[in-house]
Amino acid sequence: MVLVHVPLASEQSEDHGEEFRHLAEGAGAEVVAFLSAQRQRLDPATCIGRGKIDEIRALADAHSADLVLFDRPLSPVQERNLERELRRPVVDRVGLILDIFARRARTHEGKLQVELAQLDRLRTRLVRGWTHLERQRGGIGLRGPGETQLETDRRLIGERIRALRARLLRIQSQRATQRRARQRAPVPTVALVGYTNAGKSTLFNRLTANHQYVADQLFATLDPAVRRLQFGKGRGEWLLADTVGFLRDLPTELIAAFRATLEEVNRADLLLHVVDASAVDRELQMAAVDAVLAEIGAAEVPRLVVYNKVDRTGERVGPVRDSSGAVQALRLSAVTGEGLSELVATVRERIAPARLRSHWSLGPEEGALRAKLYALGEVLDERFDEAGRDQLLVELDSAALQRLQREYGQHSCQRRRAAPTMHEEH
Repeated sequence: MVLVHVPLASEQSEDHGEEFRHLAEGAGAEVVAFLSAQRQRLDPATCIGRGKIDEIRALADAHSADLVLFDRPLSPVQERNLERELRRPVVDRVGLILDIFARRARTHEGKLQVELAQLDRLRTRLVRGWTHLERQRGGIGLRGPGETQLETDRRLIGERIRALRARLLRIQSQRATQRRARQRAPVPTVALVGYTNAGKSTLFNRLTANHQYVADQLFATLDPAVRRLQFGKGRGEWLLADTVGFLRDLPTELIAAFRATLEEVNRADLLLHVVDASAVDRELQMAAVDAVLAEIGAAEVPRLVVYNKVDRTGERVGPVRDSSGAVQALRLSAVTGEGLSELVATVRERIAPARLRSHWSLGPEEGALRAKLYALGEVLDERFDEAGRDQLLVELDSAALQRLQREYGQHSCQRRRAAPTMHEEH
């Protein structure tokens, strides 16, 4: 197939169509020719103008290419005109990304979301009816069968879209129920976001010892994954969510279709914006992620930038601090594991609940409570007094302490804030 890259003179990009080539190859395309055609503005009828159309057709004929891919969203009119002039199928950037999503979606919800986006797009591109079924002029008894094939297709697509939206609403309701259950037992959520192929899934696997599919390609993983992690014994737990990668000019159909999945991003306590530190246009990639986050309503969620793949850049691993000493970003390598301990410590500092030190005086019959204190908190000191009672100094997060006090009463507990080394006094 022939790839056509159409940058505008006003755009700033340093990839020169390489990202689009990776997208095409990731979809299984065999690229036989590549054409770049910079323009001041796009032609409303054909996107690129008459002269370039002749050049593309000659390239396609010379290489016997059966498909032409455009690195631009095309309107239905532009796509139809190009197919007529080039005498072969034309697929634009949106269609290519939808095809990749359709290939790689694995969960039921992901497949429904992709199908919905595809049908929404197809509905605007139905242009041909069956002429022998068209309505005829005339009086009674001389009318056609009532519906052209085009109208039938539109009706069937509309019915399927309504069915898909209803099913996705049910899934969204189930997700909301699960979210409410998590909120009743508050566990902070951290979501990984970033440009596609920035290394989110590799980082997710490193932190969770999971086996999420990883590959050096765009949109290697699409389906979200959530895992429960612990900061350390008795030091609290958190949920880590891996999400679909973002992209420049991400089709609005996909943003709309995946909005239910991306609600996890909106409700996260902290976003880890994973950035490919080795990318030549990483600033543009970061801007693209910021734009998508703003579009889905997550612009105000607290964020920590994580510069990944520093093993390729030679940069020093560790935190990037501002003039006051606060951590603004982190440099690490998800492949080698360098910098992960600093990441976990920073996340804990940002999201961990206030920790309190409490003194517990337990009798011999309170073994179950002692076991829970060891399971939920960190026992800093334990000794037996002259009366044979077990005296424990325990550090717990405030939510766990309140649950234990409700369950066992406060008669055997005296509490105070943890030392400033664990969490600052207020």
